[in-house]
Amino acid sequence: MSENLLEVRDLKKYFPITAGLLRRTVGYVKAVDGVSFTVREGETLGIVGESGCGKSTTGRMIMRVLDPTEGQIIFDGQDITHLQGRALRAIRPKFQMVFQDPYASLNPKMAVQDIIAEPLIVNKVCSKKEAVERVVELLKTVGLRPDDRLRYPHEFSGGQRQRIGIARALALHPKLIVADEAVSALDVSIQSQILNLLMDLKKQFNLSYMFISHNLAVVRHISDRVGVMYLGHMVELADKKSLYANPRHPYTEALLSAAPEPKRQGRRERIILQGDVPSPANPPKGCPFHTRCPKAMDECRVQRPVMREVAPGHLVACHLY
Repeated sequence: MSENLLEVRDLKKYFPITAGLLRRTVGYVKAVDGVSFTVREGETLGIVGESGCGKSTTGRMIMRVLDPTEGQIIFDGQDITHLQGRALRAIRPKFQMVFQDPYASLNPKMAVQDIIAEPLIVNKVCSKKEAVERVVELLKTVGLRPDDRLRYPHEFSGGQRQRIGIARALALHPKLIVADEAVSALDVSIQSQILNLLMDLKKQFNLSYMFISHNLAVVRHISDRVGVMYLGHMVELADKKSLYANPRHPYTEALLSAAPEPKRQGRRERIILQGDVPSPANPPKGCPFHTRCPKAMDECRVQRPVMREVAPGHLVACHLY
């Protein structure tokens, strides 16, 4: 893991709020407000945070499902921030997505063979006969039988459907897979199977993952580095060993204190945050976390902190450092 496959620079996404008969814009929901990070080749970057912090929106912008308001997305050395039409279609096979809901992400009217073969045929990668052979190969790769290609999504369990979704994502030999809450809708026992499958596929195909989740234990299991988001901002980024052993940002400390750790000797002191998460339509000035932070200072209320390296590879956006 050395070169950066993906670079995200000061990425923002604002959704307009409209009102009145003329639907005039009266404000913006700042879903993502200046996020920067990298994903190295062969690396899994975990992104964690509360619901509504902007994790999924960030992933969808990287996939170019959503157009960024500001910022820059560099993928494999190419700026893809504003690519459209043929130029975007040419590079899109290199990054794929595994969705949260294995029931809604598969077309119920299509057989598995057609679902997995569709990206191959649309992108004119191979003939229909070769596509069938590729489907059989992919089904074996994700732990399903070749005969399963003739069945329909409703005939499978949730875990099997997610395997089909993973097979579809692998069809075009991508370099990066964005997994958006890919195991949150599955039973715990099935979650471990899918996580182990993703880790095996990473080694087999030298994949890079951006793994989005709210489950700290899952992210710890699969990730090499972890980024913590709060209210559209990245507040901490470090390798998983450093972040889980020595969290620096008060929000990360509170998150980890709420997660059970069976192997930990002694109990981590539980940090109870006061108040609710502010609205992204009206975020607080200064540090976005200062309204709930037990360590907030006067500076936090007026100036937004920037990411600083407080230890080798350990970045924190906090005025304490």
